[in-house]
Amino acid sequence: MTEEHTENKDSILKIALNLAGACIVSGIIIAIVYFLTADIAIQKQIELKNLALKNLVTEADKYTPIEGKTGWYTATKNGEVIAYVIPSESKGYAGSIKLLVAVGPDNKVLRYTILESKETPGLGDKAAKAPFTGQFAGKTSENLKVTKDAGNKNDVQAISGATITSRAVTLAVKNAVDEVSSLTKGGK
Repeated sequence: MTEEHTENKDSILKIALNLAGACIVSGIIIAIVYFLTADIAIQKQIELKNLALKNLVTEADKYTPIEGKTGWYTATKNGEVIAYVIPSESKGYAGSIKLLVAVGPDNKVLRYTILESKETPGLGDKAAKAPFTGQFAGKTSENLKVTKDAGNKNDVQAISGATITSRAVTLAVKNAVDEVSSLTKGGK
C-alpha cells in the first residue's frame, strides 16, 4: 500500500473516533440534564394540568380523577359534582386538535380549552379565543353543529376562513358531551 492510501485510512478512522466520542459525550450530557430536570418537568406538568382544570371550572374546590378514565376528572364544590372535565381530540385543518372540555352534570357545555393545535395563525387559532369559545356555553349535544347562517343562534357559527377548524373543535366538544352523557346515563 502506498503511504497516501494509509494516511487516508488513518484520517477516516480518526474522524470516526472523533464523531463517536462526540456522540458519547453528548449522550452523557443529555442524560445528566434529563436526570436533573425530570422531577421539575413532572412538577410543572402537574401545575399546568391543575391550572387548566381551575380555569375550566373556577367554582370547583376539588378535582378528582375518574377511575378507569385517563385524563378525566370530576370537579366538585362542597362535595357535589358540578362538572366533568375530559380530554377530547379531533382532526383539524393542520392536524390533531386536543382539548379539555368541561361539561355540567346536565350534559351542557361549560367551556373548553385547546391544549394542542397546529391550526393556521390568524384563522384557525381563533378557535381558542372569544367570541368563538363563548358560543359553546350552555349548549347540549343537539346544538353542537357548525353553521354559516348568521341568523341561526342555536348552533355554532363557523369561523370565517376556518370552517374545517370550526367543525373539528365542535366535533371534539360534541364527543366530550356525548361521552359524559354515557358516563352519567343521560345526566341528572
